[in-house]
Amino acid sequence: MSQELSRRNFVRNTAVAAAMAGPAVLPALGQNEKINMGWIGTGGRGYYLLQRAYDGVASAVNVTAVCDTFATNLNRGKDLVATRQGRAPKAVADYKEILNDKSIDAVVIATPEHLHHRQLLDALAAGKHVYVEKPLSHTIEEAQEILKVSKTSKSIVQVGTQNRSNSLYQMAKTMIEQGVIGDCHYTRAFWYRNALPTGAAAWRYTIPEDLSEKTADWQGFLGPAPKREFNRARYSQWRLYWDYSSGIATDLMVHQTDVTAFVMGKGTPSSIIASGGVYRWTKDDDRDVPDTWSVLLDYEAEKFHVNYSCYLGNAKFGYGEQFCGNEGTIEVINRSTLNYYPEVFAPGMSENVKERKELSITIPRNDNLAVEAHIRNFINAIKGKEQAVAPVRAGFDAVVAGLLSVVSYREGKKILWDSKTDTYRRA
Repeated sequence: MSQELSRRNFVRNTAVAAAMAGPAVLPALGQNEKINMGWIGTGGRGYYLLQRAYDGVASAVNVTAVCDTFATNLNRGKDLVATRQGRAPKAVADYKEILNDKSIDAVVIATPEHLHHRQLLDALAAGKHVYVEKPLSHTIEEAQEILKVSKTSKSIVQVGTQNRSNSLYQMAKTMIEQGVIGDCHYTRAFWYRNALPTGAAAWRYTIPEDLSEKTADWQGFLGPAPKREFNRARYSQWRLYWDYSSGIATDLMVHQTDVTAFVMGKGTPSSIIASGGVYRWTKDDDRDVPDTWSVLLDYEAEKFHVNYSCYLGNAKFGYGEQFCGNEGTIEVINRSTLNYYPEVFAPGMSENVKERKELSITIPRNDNLAVEAHIRNFINAIKGKEQAVAPVRAGFDAVVAGLLSVVSYREGKKILWDSKTDTYRRA
């Protein structure tokens, strides 16, 4: 067992896990050609993805156009590309200008949740390869349409659930497949923040002083959302409102239920029940989405259960997943540390349990490395070297879990999912 969990074997195992997806059926481009890319959304996340792309795969990408509905974000993204690439890209406010550019091979969509569906479908219709940030969609119906359309598309789609490209989760997956925790029927996942009322952790992002109807395309931001008068708070802090986001369920929980499914080899839960509410910020706060969130997810046919919790008022336990087997536990904490704890040997257990030792591995900046690897996997998938590790089906399963928890919470009912028809009903 000591050899099985050695650091040398860790490198070998994670390399194997990363390569588990075989090559694509047909290469889209020459293996050494640069991919011409358009960046749709250069705000907080989109700007970060630009940085990760240049740090992780700069030699393979050529960003020729950037898009954002806010002029300051647009100029910031343009400047980053000019600095890192040596030439300024085309900068536009309307994403369709990027899709109409025949020279662009692929796009990154890093916009608010409610815009993903339309922009992704438009990109596929334009023949672009797509890296779309999670969640895949804003509603179940949108996810169903994306899944249907993608089945006939020749484009590569990578959903931004980058934990699948995180070496520690790949290690956890390999260890569990090797049997080092025995049978596992239960995972505890959690995300705890002690967010200040005006802090980013509470999605109360600072409203730029220059944000106005003159500097932002409000109608472009609204897209399919209900029409409203221009609102600076809604534009900058969109994760707080049901019109544009599902908050915890689709910003945080989606990552964790997705990577749990990846590590454990699961699909979509068969039932979900959620509870919570706005318990911390109740005075002079117009937020829609809860700050306290608990969800129980059952995979009944596979005899598997996920217990999920999130609270924005305490950071003691950080965030992570604990895979609880009858012979041991593996936990990944803050995306940067993997801990393994064998169970104390008892009669009836495998004799190997006696020799198993605790293990702890920490990799600094590991989330950055995972995002870079995720983008690199997308580029390699376009070139026919690999398959996308987070294709539409994986993104669909992930967002369904998050969105069904919202349906359960808002209706006060247990929700049942039929994986054969990809539809749900109330219990």
